[in-house]
Amino acid sequence: METAQAAPFWSQALGMAAPSSGEGTFVPLDAQGRDLRVEVQAVEHAARVHLDIETDDVAAEVARLEALGARRIEARNSWWIMEAPTGQRFCVVPCRGPGFAEGRGVNVWP
Repeated sequence: METAQAAPFWSQALGMAAPSSGEGTFVPLDAQGRDLRVEVQAVEHAARVHLDIETDDVAAEVARLEALGARRIEARNSWWIMEAPTGQRFCVVPCRGPGFAEGRGVNVWP
């Protein structure tokens, strides 16, 4: 999938604006005001970047992401493994970040 097709999904999924001219090899999303965290994880498959989307309502967030084109892969304990229309797998997990309660880097969806 080309960046022009991938950028709208990830922009809406993460609540990070994409430039109007989203073409080329890289389309940067606006990360201002976001509290992004990177973790290293051992996996049993080919190495890749993994993204967890934290939420205070896993079911509602999964439904919102499905409406954007993602699909459910597998339920695990209290979270879901999902796949973006771009093919990347990611998880929707209950909130656990230190800034969540204070609202730092948090999107509130209508």
